[in-house]
Amino acid sequence: MKRIANVFIVMTLLFSTLMAAPQTDVAKVKRLVSQKDTAALKAIGTDVLPVMIQMYRTSNESQKTDIAETFYQLGWKSPEAKQALMADVHTQNQNLRLQVQWALGRVSDDMDVVEVLLENMRNDANPLFRDKAACALAYDQIHLTERQKVRLYEGLIHALNDPKADVRTIALLALNIHTGQTKGFSANAPVAQRDGAIRQWQKWLDEYRSRW
Repeated sequence: MKRIANVFIVMTLLFSTLMAAPQTDVAKVKRLVSQKDTAALKAIGTDVLPVMIQMYRTSNESQKTDIAETFYQLGWKSPEAKQALMADVHTQNQNLRLQVQWALGRVSDDMDVVEVLLENMRNDANPLFRDKAACALAYDQIHLTERQKVRLYEGLIHALNDPKADVRTIALLALNIHTGQTKGFSANAPVAQRDGAIRQWQKWLDEYRSRW
């Protein structure tokens, strides 16, 4: 009987704790997201993320664009947010695609984010999407460790050999933003000159990799 009483007491305390725990005000979160009130969402904390993710999954493209922008502004890692955003990383809706590409690195440090952005930068049929994927690689991979950046730099250096001049240009720009260097590379230089600069970049990458 004493044991049963102790179990009852524990269960009662647990129930009381759960009842006392603050509950996310879903309606409030939805209202703040619709108002793009990032400061108020930050004040609530990461409990807003499940609500935002559900909103994203059930919204139209215009609403998704606004929610993706809010994910970007919050800058909180969330595997579930990344998964939701990745579903639209190849959408042809211009505004949504741009916000998704920018937001992904703000919610995740997974390498598949880097890989998909490198793919978009090099191979998307739309030059705007290529350019903005490079911007995302340059500015928005905020959670990557120095070791993880090895793959990012490797992909950008490899893109210096791309047959498309605009891809070579934006890859160099992203590298320059990260490192402050160009190694004398010019996207429109003769092939032999470009190859020499790429060798310098590869040497730099080997040295960088050895430090991490």
